[in-house]
Amino acid sequence: MKPDMFEEPVTILLDLGIPTEVKSVMQGYRILMDWRNPADQSRELCKAAINGEIDAQTARAVFVAFAERHDLLAPEIGSLVAHSSKRNSAPHIR
Repeated sequence: MKPDMFEEPVTILLDLGIPTEVKSVMQGYRILMDWRNPADQSRELCKAAINGEIDAQTARAVFVAFAERHDLLAPEIGSLVAHSSKRNSAPHIR
């Protein structure tokens, strides 16, 4: 595995809610470069990971926190399936 690869991708919702898998520090950094708030510290921490100053998993945690703060984190498929099955098993009210 390349040193800048995340052990597990982070799926975020971009543009029109299109799920996008972020698999590396560099890919996360590019997304952060396009972000509206240049003062966000996440960008600098991803850059530090690119430079080998911190590890990729620390950068991943920072990227996940950024995505959560900005409501970009995609819901996990398992939670959507569980939610759907709960809704379908609820008794029908007439």
